[in-house]
Amino acid sequence: MNYVANYLARVKEAIDLVDASKIETLISWLSETRAAKQTIFTMGNGGSSSTASHWVNDLVKGASYGKSERFKVMCLNDSVSTLTAYSNDVDYEQALVEPLKNFLEQGDLVIAISGSGNSNNVIRAIEYAKSIGARTVGLTGRDGGKLGSLVDLEIRVPEPNMGRIEDVHMMITHAVSWSFIENERS
Repeated sequence: MNYVANYLARVKEAIDLVDASKIETLISWLSETRAAKQTIFTMGNGGSSSTASHWVNDLVKGASYGKSERFKVMCLNDSVSTLTAYSNDVDYEQALVEPLKNFLEQGDLVIAISGSGNSNNVIRAIEYAKSIGARTVGLTGRDGGKLGSLVDLEIRVPEPNMGRIEDVHMMITHAVSWSFIENERS
């Protein structure tokens, strides 16, 4: 089997390892958060930061445009100036939690995306979110890391390859977003 065919076969195997019922729970939590007019926050590092940002686009535009109920959602890693200011002037571990302190309210939903589950800046943000009564979700990989045991809902891709973990994370975010786009059109 050539490399590409093997890689795609391994992505399919990784998808099959994800607990779809947890994705359904996430869809319910997003729906509840939107109905309560609460805010959803996403975050991640590296490739996961791109997934977190892309997901906001899908929820703000794709799942909200033309709808009476709209998502209030923000990606914490999208403000590069804020992220780098905290990283440079304070500490990278504070770069996500400090902006979160400006906006997060009890009952909001905080979603962290981390293939390793061990990014200290993500962990700090989730710890703060839990301390004020926000719901927390982690999209993780491998063994879930620290994040997996910390969040209220973990959706894990138990796969060793970071590329395939990130592929499946993006597929999960698309499945969630498209559940709102396709199921609410009529």
